[in-house]
Amino acid sequence: MQRRHPFIILALLVALALTGCSDFRSVQREELPSSETTLLAEHTELYREVAAAVPIIHSLDGYADVWVKTPSEQHKVFCNIRLQRGGASRMVVSAGFIGLPVADVFLTRDSLYVHDMLRNRLYVGSNSAASLEKMLNIKSSYQLLSESLLGLVTLHEPPSAVTAVKQGGGMLLLTVKSNDSEKEVVIDPIARTLNGMMFKEPNSDAVTEVRFRNFEAVMVEGQRALVPKEIEVARYSGVPNSTPTHTLVIAYDERRFNTLQQPLRYTPPKKAKVLVIKG
Repeated sequence: MQRRHPFIILALLVALALTGCSDFRSVQREELPSSETTLLAEHTELYREVAAAVPIIHSLDGYADVWVKTPSEQHKVFCNIRLQRGGASRMVVSAGFIGLPVADVFLTRDSLYVHDMLRNRLYVGSNSAASLEKMLNIKSSYQLLSESLLGLVTLHEPPSAVTAVKQGGGMLLLTVKSNDSEKEVVIDPIARTLNGMMFKEPNSDAVTEVRFRNFEAVMVEGQRALVPKEIEVARYSGVPNSTPTHTLVIAYDERRFNTLQQPLRYTPPKKAKVLVIKG
């Protein structure tokens, strides 16, 4: 029974009951640049700069509204999000106008902990895509989820992997191919920011699209950086012009960078009933 009804869904239902869905936000799908143009050295150099994804930022501590939508449900919650780039992340989920904490989610590269604070149950499992989908209703790898929460996705393919470029609407669309994978990235050539990326999931026609919006200029360690305050992740079936099957929208109210000096650690709650997540 627990496997069919993991806690986080209960927590989100509590949040839904207390806050309502009148202000539910969906992803905003935009037309991609479509005019083919010649691939130049300046395009690959722009990609090289954007691919580094503001390396001076290594941690985040902030508060955000989060909207999650699946084929059967949609919910809005408020989260305190703390994460260390390439490491652990923690999300304390609150519900209602009084901000009642209902869930404590702690993720490392290989482990997942979800504390049902209402029933004092601790769900423990491996940090796999299957576990994330089962417990958080989010279809994503941990790396993509963590970098999306941060708003800075590192592109690991080298500049030589850029094979084509299109332009339109003041944006560039670069096609990046590496081994058997292919992705498209949307770059603002003036602001020099990554504004979106699309890629097919392995062994599937499904497409994941990530969009970054509402960029904010911040000073981090004496350097100016542009970081998005809004992040959208959508999964499409692969059918042209289809509506997304799963969406995640994150909108930060406030956040601080590079304030987490010590590694995030998790202490299991006392007397909590431990349930193992299989997946």
